[in-house]
Parts: sequence; C-alpha cells; structure tokens
Amino acid sequence: MRRLVILSLLAVLLAGNSSAQQKYVPTAENLKNRAEFQDMKFGVFIHWGIYSMMADGEWIMNNKNINWQEYAKLADGFYPSKYDAKKWVADVKAAGAKYICITSRHHDGFSMFNTKQSPYNIVDGTPFKRDIIKELADECHKQGIKLHFYYSLLDWRRSDYFPIGRTGRGVGRTEQGNWNTYHQFMLNQLTELLTNYGEVGAIWFDGQWDQPADFDWRLREVYDHIHSIQPGCLVINNHHLALQEGEDGQTFEKDLPGHNTTGFSANAEIGQLPLETCETMNNSWGYNITDLKYKSEKDLIHYLIKAAGNNANLLMNVGPRPDGTFPDIAIQRYKAMGDWLKIYGESIYGTRGGLVSPRDWGVTTQKGNTLYVHILNYEDNSLYLPISGKKVKSARVFVDKKPVKFTQDADGVLLKFDKVPDEPDYVVELELRG
Repeated sequence: MRRLVILSLLAVLLAGNSSAQQKYVPTAENLKNRAEFQDMKFGVFIHWGIYSMMADGEWIMNNKNINWQEYAKLADGFYPSKYDAKKWVADVKAAGAKYICITSRHHDGFSMFNTKQSPYNIVDGTPFKRDIIKELADECHKQGIKLHFYYSLLDWRRSDYFPIGRTGRGVGRTEQGNWNTYHQFMLNQLTELLTNYGEVGAIWFDGQWDQPADFDWRLREVYDHIHSIQPGCLVINNHHLALQEGEDGQTFEKDLPGHNTTGFSANAEIGQLPLETCETMNNSWGYNITDLKYKSEKDLIHYLIKAAGNNANLLMNVGPRPDGTFPDIAIQRYKAMGDWLKIYGESIYGTRGGLVSPRDWGVTTQKGNTLYVHILNYEDNSLYLPISGKKVKSARVFVDKKPVKFTQDADGVLLKFDKVPDEPDYVVELELRG
C-alpha cells in the first residue's frame, strides 16, 4: 500500500513536470485577438482604488509604511458618487483609444470588483456597494471598447502572500504564511474576472519583480488556467524580462521597446509577440493632487506615434479622483490625442512598424505597401530613406495629398519638400510597388 501511494505521488509529480514543460499552443481565437490587439494601437490605462482618497499615488501604503489595518479603514469612506461608466467610455472613445486596462486589484490588496474570495472589495467593504468593474464591462461591451484587467501578483495585506517580497515590508504583516492558499486565491479571483464580466481582452499582470528571480510563482499554471476559461484572452506580464511560456503579448513600462531610460527594462528582450508600452500622463499612476506635471499635447501625440513606429501600442494612464471622475487636464489631453487621430488615424491604426527603423527625426509605420513617414523633428527640406529592394510608386503629403518630389537609387529614396517640415507631425505617404 505504501509503495502504491509513493508511486501515485511520483506519477502526479511527473505529470506536473511534464505539463509545465509542454509548449503553449495558442488557439486560433487567441491569434486573431493578438492581431486585433496590434491593430488597436492605443489604449487607456486606469489606476483607481481606495488609495485615490489620499491623493498621493497608488503606492502610498508602501511609501508611507501605513499599517495594513489602518489603511483598510479607507474603504469605510470610499464613495465615488460621480462614477459614471458611460462617461468614462465616452472619454476613452473621444481620445481615439480602442481598449481600457483597469486595476481590478492592486498591490494594496483591495479588489475593485465583486469578489467572493474576500470581503475586502468595493461591494462588501465600502458604502458604495456597486461593482464598478461590472458597470464598466457592460458599457465597454455596449460601445465596442475592449476591456483588459490589471491584476497584481503581489499583496501588501494578505498574510499568505509569503515570503514577503521586497515591497510592503513596513505595513505590519505577519512574518509567516502559506503560499499555496494565496496562489489558490489568485486562481479563484481570476476565475471570477473571466466568468462574470463577459469577454476579457487581456489579463495584465504586475508584481513579479517583487520576489527574487528564482522564486516559483507557478505562472504557467496561472496562464493555463486563464486560457482554459477564455482561450482568446491575452496574457501580458509587466515583469521587465524576456517572454515566458504561455504569454501572448509583451509590455514595457515607461519606455519604448528596446529602450531603457527608466532602468526598468535592463533585462528585457524584445520577443515576437504583440508589443505595448505603458506610460503616465503626468508622473503618477494613481491620482496625485499635487502632481500637475502633465506631458504636453504634442509630447503625448509624439509618444503615440513613436510607439506605433516601434511596432507597439501605447497604453496611456489616467488616475481618477476619489469621486470617480477623470482629472480635467487628463480629459483635455485625451481629447487632443483623439482630435489628432481623427485626421491621422489611418497612419496609426492597423499599422505595424515601418520598413525604415526609428530615427532621430521620427519613425515610419506601414500598412501593406503603404509606408507612412512621420517626421517629428527635422530641419532640412529633404530626407533620405534607406529603402532597398522596394520601388516607390508615389509620394504625397498625407494631410492634403499634395505630391512630394523624390528620386530613388538602389539604396533608397530622397524626398524633397517644398519647405522645412514644421508641423508637430509631417506625414508623407509612400506607395511601394508590390
């Protein structure tokens, strides 16, 4: 009997190891969603939680070492009386964005949806008593906006998030716990998110960086669980590393793919999956009442263009106020981006990174045999493009279709402008011969 039990356990272990080693094969639906995700090019990131009441960003619990029991009392007063999912989606559409990624549970452990796994959520733990995620999901499905869920892998509150990671060490948590129960808690919450809110475009993970590199998050088990419920749902993990088996996209925090100006992407390697870069509109992810250092309309539009030229989407953040409204300046910035996209959207939506790699003067995007040359910073009236192996059929200014003179040799094409480009984005449209 004892030998039989040992053999049975060994078989289970071997089966688990075998499963972990199996190559992830995405479904046809998943591959279709990947392509659609790449076509969208622009999304709105929403960081919102009870931390908004303190108006000092989403990391305030960690940054101020607030005891977890005291921090939890914020939920008692959280009542976003002006929250209007219809208005949110309208503002997102006015921005020209095609998808929303919202924090379903952030590092503070508070769930912004009606979870049955813990009473620490917006329905059971606040006087608001409404499932804001459900309202947003319904409105997104109604208005044709894809909905993605940000989900934190780490938790500054739960005792079973153990061993404690490099953050949240000063909030008074226990020094012991059971990782297995926390892992099951995550699986159960993900099941809720994937079964109670309709079609989910992606689960966007964050927090893997909280533990040492050799820590076993059992992520493949998590990824497989997601795909077993919604095979078409994309898995994206903001881990700043090379891609891992089971993922469907790759995101870069506050940097374009291949760049490392913020220090987050030192160990990141660009893979072959759809790319995305996420960025703040000011310097904060969550609502920060004193942070008025918003990027200019021009800078934000340039960031969107550069992301597309680097073959990536832009996920641009907003931190709603505790009353449930977007800051006025954020709405203004989004509208400016939307107004620009109404004119130039054809050169962004549905494109991929162009034939000419990003340069100091700008980037190129491409759709089939149409190459869009986005000139963002240039002081001459001619521009040489190193295009070899392709013949240029025609060249014209995108906005007014006025012909642009050009000459071509074996190594590339020289564009000749009537003036030095001085627009925020001077777009030249080249038709290439097939």
